[in-house]
Amino acid sequence: MLAAMNLTTRILIVDDDEGIRVLVSSFLERHGYQTDTAGDPGVMREKLRANQYDLIVLDVMMPGEDGLSALRKLQAKGGPPVIMLSAVGTDIDKIVGLEMGAEDYMAKPCNPRELLARIRTVLRRRAAANVNVAADAGETPANPNLLSFAGWKVDLVARILSDPADQPVTLSDGEFRLLRAFIEHPRRVMTRDQLLDYARGASSEHYDRAIDVQISRLRRKLSSGEGQPELIRTVRNEGYMFVPAVKRG
Repeated sequence: MLAAMNLTTRILIVDDDEGIRVLVSSFLERHGYQTDTAGDPGVMREKLRANQYDLIVLDVMMPGEDGLSALRKLQAKGGPPVIMLSAVGTDIDKIVGLEMGAEDYMAKPCNPRELLARIRTVLRRRAAANVNVAADAGETPANPNLLSFAGWKVDLVARILSDPADQPVTLSDGEFRLLRAFIEHPRRVMTRDQLLDYARGASSEHYDRAIDVQISRLRRKLSSGEGQPELIRTVRNEGYMFVPAVKRG
């Protein structure tokens, strides 16, 4: 049953090592996923122009353009979720990858079964977020990548936040990912760990205190003046709640 459900899920594996490409793609196909492969970021972009993918498994260490540079360009265009693979598995490398927008980060060599579990987690998280926002909107969206709340607008593809006066507000990558986590789960109390998981990926244990700083910065940027309603509420001993209703389209 699980394999049948996966048949419409398409994954792109990007790695300069042909052996790894074959190993990972074959393993995922045996578990019901459609896969394509690319040996470098240039071929990856050609594949993305020709096809739609639900997730990308992207190697960091590649000759020429590396995976982090490719990830940066993907995030700028609002690409699919990315799981990074790297032979360099230090904490600082994980932090850089997650800060740049990766959903998860795994050190190589990795167990294919663990990679499969991480892929399923990312896909479930993304699917749940889409369902939550659609349910809150209560209508068929004209533009599923445009969300609005309390007069504010967010373009998820262009990664642009506009205030009620329709002026753009600059957000760091971390602030944008945190805002996206909030607006995809509105009117729900979210713990620090949940916010980290949604906003930074499952390997985000190093950010447990930094989330409070990010929320403080995001609150300031979402403040449109005195007397305006609070958008992010602190729920004592529990976490945070994004207060306004969110509509898609």
